[in-house]
Amino acid sequence: MRALLLALLLLLAAPLGAEEIVGGLSDEEVAITTDFDGSDILIFGAVKRTGAAPAAAPLEVIVTVSGPLRPLTVREAGRRMGIWVNTAGVKVNSAPTFYAVATTSRLDEILLDTEDLRHSISISRAIRAIGNEVGNRDDFLDALIRIRAREGVYQRLDGAVDFAQQTLFRTEIALPANLTEGDYATRIFLTREGQVVDSYETMIEVRKVGLERWLYALAQEQPFLYGLLALAIAIAAGWGASAGFRALRG
Repeated sequence: MRALLLALLLLLAAPLGAEEIVGGLSDEEVAITTDFDGSDILIFGAVKRTGAAPAAAPLEVIVTVSGPLRPLTVREAGRRMGIWVNTAGVKVNSAPTFYAVATTSRLDEILLDTEDLRHSISISRAIRAIGNEVGNRDDFLDALIRIRAREGVYQRLDGAVDFAQQTLFRTEIALPANLTEGDYATRIFLTREGQVVDSYETMIEVRKVGLERWLYALAQEQPFLYGLLALAIAIAAGWGASAGFRALRG
């Protein structure tokens, strides 16, 4: 009798018409080679429903791709005695080396600030700067976002997600050539009236291969040999340029 009562309670607690994300990627691995000039990743999926779609506000889709997190210091330059020097700085505990957020509509229109705080979806929420005493800390973080947006490693793509008939969605994220090696967390969120209904997460693996991998490993594991190799290449290049110049003059 207790087992039957428990089953009935679980059934009543289950959401009717629950909506879940089924997602996928065009590529789960990105190889960085000597001629790597960037890559486009197609992120797609569908909304799986256990019943009829709710007759409430329509769903919205948010897709984020985040590169490895790294600490850094954002500094402000000022003039001192006619010379430009660093005058103040903010230490950032962790900031994604790459971050893209693509949406069906404007992000601030489809996501409540409390939900953004909980899931760290927007670019500013993805950056963690804790314990800084600088009064204008937000100005430093805004400057960091602007600089990295110009470099193409921070992307806000409002309206870049196609969402057909509230069921099928797709978007394309351009990964630049200056990628950092590591795992890129890819998240998909369903929202309704600003609240997250469901989320889905997977990974894109970015790795150096071939000559790029060998040089990186050599620099990390045997820096002395790497330095000798770099010196030898520089000497050979200088000698070759000098010999070519002499041949042209002769």
